[in-house]
Amino acid sequence: MDSGYYAAFSGLLARTEALDSAASNLANANTTGFRAEREYFRGAIMGPEALGSQLNKTVNNFGVLGGNSINLSQGPLTHTGNPLDIAIEGSGFFAVQSRPGLEGIRYTRDGAFQRSRSGQLITSLGETVLNAAGKPILVPSGEISVGSDGVISSGGASVGSLGVFTFPTSEPMVPEGVNRYVADPTKALVSREARVHQGSLEGSNQDVIQGSLQLILVQRQAEMMQKTLSIFHNDFDKTASEELPKV
Repeated sequence: MDSGYYAAFSGLLARTEALDSAASNLANANTTGFRAEREYFRGAIMGPEALGSQLNKTVNNFGVLGGNSINLSQGPLTHTGNPLDIAIEGSGFFAVQSRPGLEGIRYTRDGAFQRSRSGQLITSLGETVLNAAGKPILVPSGEISVGSDGVISSGGASVGSLGVFTFPTSEPMVPEGVNRYVADPTKALVSREARVHQGSLEGSNQDVIQGSLQLILVQRQAEMMQKTLSIFHNDFDKTASEELPKV
């Protein structure tokens, strides 16, 4: 079989999966704390026998989608005036306790926080926001201030501190929903460089115009791969109808 068929097939597979990512990025261009995903490529065959494989020589000359990586670049900060809206400038994530039905800790850049009836700092989804020690944060009623280092004060006295965490570059962060991420909490490091801004929220780091252009580009590439596959199919059908009767 012509290796061009494999090229077209792997290209269509990669572009179809990339299309899903591009559509998700654009759909969440206005989601607070959203991190866009970018696709990366790998060889189709992995392992010690890959280099000596005849199929490897045919297939691995063409890129297939290896997965998506999270774009950790900064999103725009928007002033809201709400004292419990907190934005992160720099690398890092807030840690929140998962909602009932889910286990463990989740990480997010969405700092649209609230004060619960019991006085705990929670997210808009009701998740408990955690401090650097992994404990809930109690926020007194009345006026509060949050310093750039995350220290929460009321009446001139410190009442708590926000936890902002980073992870080694080798530690994968798996998206869960639109702006929640799963990572190994034992690898979490307290960020010493990030700064927080009270009364602001960080927007998505996906630009609408760039996302729209990317979506159109990937759609056209997928259509091109579909047409290419159709040509190969027609060519194979012609060869089969003309050559097989001679056998």
